[in-house]
Amino acid sequence: MSPRRRFNCARSASVALVASASLVNAGPCDLYAAGNTPCIAAHSTTRALYSGYSGSLYQVKRTSDGATTNISPLSAGGVANATAQDTFCEGTTCLITIIYDQSGKGNDLTQAPPGGFDGPEANGYDNLASAIGAPVTLGGHKAYGVFISPRTGYRIDKGHGTATGDEPEGMYAVLDGTHYNDGCCFDYGNAETSNTDTGNGHMEAIYFGNSTFWGSGAGDGPWLMADLENGLFSGLSPKNNANDPSISARFFTAIVKGEPNHWSLRGADATSGSLSTYYDGARPDAKGYNPMSKEGSIILGIGGDNSISAQGTFYEGVMTSGYPSDETENVVQANIVAAKYAVTSLTSGRKFTAGDSVSLQATTSGYTDRYIAHTGSTINTQVVSSSSPATLKRQASWAVRTGLANDGCFSFESIDTPGSFIRHHNFALLLNANDNTKQFSEDATFCPMTGLSGDGSSVRAWGYPTRFLRHYENKLYIASDGGVQTFDATTSFTDDVSWKVTNGFSSA
Repeated sequence: MSPRRRFNCARSASVALVASASLVNAGPCDLYAAGNTPCIAAHSTTRALYSGYSGSLYQVKRTSDGATTNISPLSAGGVANATAQDTFCEGTTCLITIIYDQSGKGNDLTQAPPGGFDGPEANGYDNLASAIGAPVTLGGHKAYGVFISPRTGYRIDKGHGTATGDEPEGMYAVLDGTHYNDGCCFDYGNAETSNTDTGNGHMEAIYFGNSTFWGSGAGDGPWLMADLENGLFSGLSPKNNANDPSISARFFTAIVKGEPNHWSLRGADATSGSLSTYYDGARPDAKGYNPMSKEGSIILGIGGDNSISAQGTFYEGVMTSGYPSDETENVVQANIVAAKYAVTSLTSGRKFTAGDSVSLQATTSGYTDRYIAHTGSTINTQVVSSSSPATLKRQASWAVRTGLANDGCFSFESIDTPGSFIRHHNFALLLNANDNTKQFSEDATFCPMTGLSGDGSSVRAWGYPTRFLRHYENKLYIASDGGVQTFDATTSFTDDVSWKVTNGFSSA
């Protein structure tokens, strides 16, 4: 009898308990517990995952004074109190420093330490995520997800209660199905305790992206795959599973589960419909994957060896003790759908309208006669006035376009060089012709918000929401307050990233 068919009376009874649970009153982890596969880790910045949970969901740290605060649900079992975060972070930037484990096991996720691939900081630690990069609503209530840019990651090295060796486990995550890349590796799940690659079968984690280096699914991706270390697997073959579909859902439920010589991939739109099974069968037949050698660390946004080139967005996820039944997962999916994830505005403050021509004026004292302009491909600030030459006025005027990578934000096309846009590269701003690649579109998409200084608008990079358009020595960068680069200096940061938006000196 195959492992998938080992369905005993105890499991059948647990299915009946799950089926009778109220979707309104139960959380995902209540449902897993009813199915005899309790959560040993439960992470979410958007909502409580147990009906009775009223503790902290996550911690944010503000840059202005280094103070921290914990964000809890509005009520037991409810949605996160986003207003508390917004109030705490007003006029400054905030980072997510801890994602608390709601299971009681103590599997809190914090800044990932150095590993086989060091992070970008001087000490090798990964970056932390912006607290405002992934706003959503659940049932009409605002909340924030975890927007993972490349070089950002969270981890607990020594997990408590996590599966080790060939022990069974399950996991799910709700992700943004439109935010991904082909880097390694946007993961959530079980990884090495040493932050290094210790061999085949030493991981079992959800992967989401369109990397084709190890394996792939149908179409061009992105795909749900399992990161089992030294391989991203979509099925039995390490190369391709044509039954593993490309994902287009804005909110996506991703499931990976494994037990001795058996594992499964399942997924669904997190806002409607039921789960589909993309793979259910034996472990890969390559050496090291049967039996597995799981180690029990928990990661988010990075590979097991701290590979840091991937991106994605995480809203909620759990890991279980034992191999959950499909029936249990089906009811969990219904609970996720009932949470009613939906998009919300990525911008605030002054309204930008596609088609307008704008100029952006510095608000820093001593620099208010300067505007964002360009000299060739270099984006800089220049002194511009009504009496300036027409050529300079055109260089300091920008056509507002719908965001190339996300239509909730904007891109800025040069008035005097049509087809060329402001984009960032290695954190410097450039004027480059649109080459219609995914990378260019992301680099050229920006999200305006109320000015951090209280004056004008601040403009954050969509793909790096900790970073804002800043003038520094009259050149333009995407800068983070107090980061490691020279142009990240804290002095006058909020003024330097706040811009008065005026009608363009010139129109298209």
